[in-house]
Amino acid sequence: MSTELSLLTWSVVLMFAQMLVAAMGANLQVGLSKLAGNREDMPALTGWAGRARRAHLNMLENLVLFAALVLVAHAAGKTSDMTALGAQLFFWARLAYAIIYVAGIPWLRTAVWFVSVIGMILIFLQIMS
Repeated sequence: MSTELSLLTWSVVLMFAQMLVAAMGANLQVGLSKLAGNREDMPALTGWAGRARRAHLNMLENLVLFAALVLVAHAAGKTSDMTALGAQLFFWARLAYAIIYVAGIPWLRTAVWFVSVIGMILIFLQIMS
């Protein structure tokens, strides 16, 4: 398996782990009965639980873009050292992002997010070359 596809797979694992952390935080704040219901009157999650949920949703948004880029690069035969570097930047930045976001460090979180975007840009540039 290519580096890019391997890191795409690990990014899915990371997103699943973020989902579990977010669910655990929600369970601790509002309880299982509220989570098992229709969530119509769900209170806003606060503190680390809210940050974990937002980090998970942000990963979901970004994983769609990353997956599309990796799959197009792979299908088009455009993988290279540059796309592998882009995938590595994306994955490691997203791992750091998840930890930093839940810890509540705002400016560092934004900087690390930008590194993950640079990773996607590198893959995009290889596809377009």
